[in-house]
Amino acid sequence: MDFQAIDITMHAYVATVTLNRPEVRNAFNSATIAELALAFDELGQDEDIRAIVLAANGPAFCAGADLHWMKEMAGYSDSENLADATRLADMLRTIYLCPKPVVAKIQGDCYAGGMGLAAACDIVVAADTAHFCLSEVKLGLIPATIAPYVIKAMGEQAARRYVLTAERITANEAHRIGFVHELATSDALDAAVATIIKALVSNSPHAVRQAKVLVRDIAAKTIDQALVADTAGRIAAIRSSLEGREGVASFLEKRKPSWLS
Repeated sequence: MDFQAIDITMHAYVATVTLNRPEVRNAFNSATIAELALAFDELGQDEDIRAIVLAANGPAFCAGADLHWMKEMAGYSDSENLADATRLADMLRTIYLCPKPVVAKIQGDCYAGGMGLAAACDIVVAADTAHFCLSEVKLGLIPATIAPYVIKAMGEQAARRYVLTAERITANEAHRIGFVHELATSDALDAAVATIIKALVSNSPHAVRQAKVLVRDIAAKTIDQALVADTAGRIAAIRSSLEGREGVASFLEKRKPSWLS
């Protein structure tokens, strides 16, 4: 597909999806949403890809919704609004459920829907000069479609404040509340992401996929007998998988596993 709003590059098991509308601070519109959904769906199925970086060109990561798109939406009927919102919600879910680990590289301002994009990723690395904001209530709106991911990422207590106040959040504060995993200076941001990517692609691709599902499936569950049985079944299954057997054998034989050959 000839992408207009994003760029995709691939190198050494890693795909980089780059928001490429710097002239509007990478604010997204219907085209951006459709392209992101397609890109993450296809990359998630690509066996040559072991990790994905979500990045952006220009001084901002993502300013949320494009103003021209918002003007169009102002004239939508209820059914058109619902269909449009559903497409956004589906795109975020596609990133969240992507079988490959996704690392967000936040080099600048990350506002509104941009925070949803970052929260849908598995790992968030940000420049220490970046700012974040859940600005929807300033416009008479609410961050509904991004809320499931943002609240998981920063926790309910922090969300209570920032969803209601629409205050700007510094990179240090975003890191403190757990929304951002790691901070780096602007000059060191690429290196910080590269270190995490190196760790991801060095691991068993099958185990990484299953570990991502594991965290998602059990994060909010009660530790009861059903969960104990479920987790026992998962480790038993992966021990007998091809990569599970190869990983243990390579460790015992003091050699590199096949996925690093």
